[in-house]
Amino acid sequence: MQKKTTNSICVEGLSCETTEAELRRLFEHHGEVASVTLITDNETGQSKGFAFVEMTAQAAAEEAIRQLNGAEVGGRNIVVSKARPKSY
Repeated sequence: MQKKTTNSICVEGLSCETTEAELRRLFEHHGEVASVTLITDNETGQSKGFAFVEMTAQAAAEEAIRQLNGAEVGGRNIVVSKARPKSY
């Protein structure tokens, strides 16, 4: 069985006002975005300050990580890295 290559990116340090639409626009400058998932608190619905962005191409994901890590978004410097697989 072939291992699936992931183009998933973890974005940390987000302002609680940052939206999925804003993240999509930011990452679309580097390639096609398959999905954006902003992680929120189950009870309050407020952002937990991080998200996952899935790019359709690995090269686009790598470029986005290089260009956006440390960038200022919503008055905060974000940390952008390759997402690690879930450990169960």
